[in-house]
Amino acid sequence: MDNRSEVRAFLTSRRARINSKQAGKPGLLRGEVAALAGVSLEFYSSLERGDLTGVSASVLDAVARALQLDDTETAHLHHLALVAGPVPAHTPRHAGAPDIRPAIRRVLNSMTGTPAFLRNHRFDVLAANALGQALCEPMFAGPVRPLNAVRFVFLDPTAQQFFVDWHQVARPAVDALRDAAARHPDDHQLMNLVGELSMRSEAFRAWWAAREGRVYRHATLRVRHPVVGELQLDRELLDVPEEDLTMETFTAEAGTAAGDGLALLATWAASSEYLAIRFSQRG
Repeated sequence: MDNRSEVRAFLTSRRARINSKQAGKPGLLRGEVAALAGVSLEFYSSLERGDLTGVSASVLDAVARALQLDDTETAHLHHLALVAGPVPAHTPRHAGAPDIRPAIRRVLNSMTGTPAFLRNHRFDVLAANALGQALCEPMFAGPVRPLNAVRFVFLDPTAQQFFVDWHQVARPAVDALRDAAARHPDDHQLMNLVGELSMRSEAFRAWWAAREGRVYRHATLRVRHPVVGELQLDRELLDVPEEDLTMETFTAEAGTAAGDGLALLATWAASSEYLAIRFSQRG
């Protein structure tokens, strides 16, 4: 059922009744609603055009709070989304998890001395080599699938123990996710992730609304590994443009404390003890 006109009228009327601090007149700006809801301006604009298809309950609730809807109005918004229906079959190519070409998997697995994993623009981790899984053991140990690196950073309490300088990892992750949202404005899964993180993480919500910062292609970060201790590593992002994928790699100079730690971690990753841990987690 096409209820776009009803959705459009409902959202615009509710936005119009709230005073705007920026405009100095009745009616919130679309950008203000988007910031309050923790979604991109492009995504909220698509909602006001009447497209509620596939929008998650968490995002609907965030929009309802931004528009100061009461319980009846919030229920009506959820009903409008229900009538709009689920995500259509002809979703954009980037909406689902892409197939990874065998050659790319071979490259990933051949990097036996370099921890690495492959992710998409939503930060869903699609594949990792053995050393990458060993290095990021706290992230891979979580029960939630699909595994998402940004969800781990903000919603898993072990992340702040794993990343020594948590803010230096978390803040750039918000900027990278915002950049992805600008490049993929039709990706409902991405916007649902943003909505979930905005609802459950105060830090994410504040940084997303700030709209400041930049995307870094390389950085130095420190991790506190449960087996080999603290490591200072250089992270590099290597793009696979045709598949819209990114390979994250972590290296350290040979002969340094971090280099020795990675070598020790590689030995541990090949041990029967580590293999037993990985098998029990998958089983």
